[in-house]
Amino acid sequence: MSTPRFLDLPPGVAPQKIETPQGTFAVLEALPVSGVIERWPALLVPGLTGSKEDFLAVLMTLAHSGRRVIAVDLRGQYETPGPDDPDAYTCPALGADVDALAQIIGGGDPVHLVGHSFGGLVAREAVIDGRTRFASFTLMGSGPSGIEGKRAVNGRKIMEEVQAFGLEHVWHHRLEPEALSNDVSDEILAFLRKRLLTNSPTALACMAEQVLSMHDRTDELRQVEVPTLVLYGEHDDGWPPEAQSEMAARLGAESVVVPGAVHSPAVEAPETTAAALVRFWNAAEKHYLDTRSSAM
Repeated sequence: MSTPRFLDLPPGVAPQKIETPQGTFAVLEALPVSGVIERWPALLVPGLTGSKEDFLAVLMTLAHSGRRVIAVDLRGQYETPGPDDPDAYTCPALGADVDALAQIIGGGDPVHLVGHSFGGLVAREAVIDGRTRFASFTLMGSGPSGIEGKRAVNGRKIMEEVQAFGLEHVWHHRLEPEALSNDVSDEILAFLRKRLLTNSPTALACMAEQVLSMHDRTDELRQVEVPTLVLYGEHDDGWPPEAQSEMAARLGAESVVVPGAVHSPAVEAPETTAAALVRFWNAAEKHYLDTRSSAM
């Protein structure tokens, strides 16, 4: 469970709603505190038990680079409502939501796309389906196929327990003990409880099934001409660092290992993570403009 370390909104960050043909999505929008928006925007997609708040620690820094940055709650996740239809929560269906959001956010410009953990699998669908032109794609703590290790065990238990006993059971028997063992503050504990219980039970169970069973689409992703970054913590316990490094090599993508981080680099090492993203985004934009100039 990705656990933000604070909840106060940084300067330039505000909650918003974005209307799309796919529905209305709750987001945190970050804008530069000073200066103007002069670079392409970015869309950040959270993981299975996460939310837009998982990116709070990096939003201001990312926006300070001269761009609008949007962190979103997926359909059925925290403050974005969703139906009871399991088909709404497959990776392709959620990827279509990402397409719709990117097209609205970009307003004609390409959008930098970042997917964390399960969000990486969802965002990958949007890149592969070809409906949207992305400026770049970052897989953050996300692997080529289903999640592994103890997080796979936890995901399977969450899927089974949500279906059998409901969200309260999952909170009291699984996520609350994890949070207490990490010595989080009362404020963060209350937020984590509210976030989980506000989720659609159908969404959480179906997303857990997807993150466990997803097949490898690395070869399909490699066929898409989009600058790609694989960024992960050196101690990642979701997808092994070696698996993410191998995926980057198969993609011909750049990889960044975040020292000291585990599965949530944006929370555990925000300055390192934000700096890596800004550098990568700026390089992707320069490459696009250089290529376009040479073709004219």
